[in-house]
Amino acid sequence: MGMSASDDPGDDPGDDPGNGSGRACPPVSSRLREGGIDAALRAAAARLATVSDTPRLDAELLMAHALGVERDRLLLDPSRFTAPMDFDALVARRLAHEPVAYIVGTRDFWTIRLRVGPGALIPRPDSETLIEAALAHFGSRGPRTILDLGTGPGTLLLAALAEWPGASGIGIDAGEDALGYARGNAEALGMAGRAGFRRGDWGAEIDGPFDLILCNPPYIGDEEELMPDVAGHEPAAALFAGADGLDAYRRIVPDLPRLLAPGGAAILEIGVTQHISVAALARAASFSVDCRRDLGGRDRALVLTR
Repeated sequence: MGMSASDDPGDDPGDDPGNGSGRACPPVSSRLREGGIDAALRAAAARLATVSDTPRLDAELLMAHALGVERDRLLLDPSRFTAPMDFDALVARRLAHEPVAYIVGTRDFWTIRLRVGPGALIPRPDSETLIEAALAHFGSRGPRTILDLGTGPGTLLLAALAEWPGASGIGIDAGEDALGYARGNAEALGMAGRAGFRRGDWGAEIDGPFDLILCNPPYIGDEEELMPDVAGHEPAAALFAGADGLDAYRRIVPDLPRLLAPGGAAILEIGVTQHISVAALARAASFSVDCRRDLGGRDRALVLTR
């Protein structure tokens, strides 16, 4: 799975994790007497603003995790709760640029919740564009067989299987840590009987055909800079793909014709500047190409058909 530097959702680092006044910022727990949970959230958000573009959201997610409740329950009636002592420790981890998803251990994607952690690329909302494109192509009839190349924690395969209960599929990844999360997620979602996961090198040693092929490969250039949340924690092999970020596509796309069933679709995530380059590779492999944009209006997925 991949993402481009221009899409990097990481947050700008701050030199001082305090309050910017030159004085040390006291821990959140020392300010609880000022107003309970809401005061704790405000204090945490103020500190997290030095490392995050979404400090209040981060604080709410960390608090909900510390309390063992859903965020919406916390927000509905915060006065029912008292901030636990370990909330400070969670905030400290976020101030060190650890991704919230790794701290809480889960990330919601499409209609499912996935366990994630070190070694697995964190699912991102932009990747939901691939599921939207698949729904537009297949409609209610759905695919019967699905291949997810670079599955990570099972993100695209399990989201697709949640849409089409009659489908089954295989997820391929080079990382054992990611595959461990994927298998656990399939089990937790009740999909272990429909989802298989293998360690592999993209489509090598995989026999088709598949009705739907989903792929979010690494697509960041080796010299591109990423924010500390991403560069310091997520697996480099799932991010970087050669000098121009296209190495993975050069290997994947020529192999797709033998893997894709007639009437099927191969849907690839791309970086915002890669539409023309990846489309050229696809047309050289005799595919027709359509581009789908994400909710931000950016080129995000190419739909390959024959």
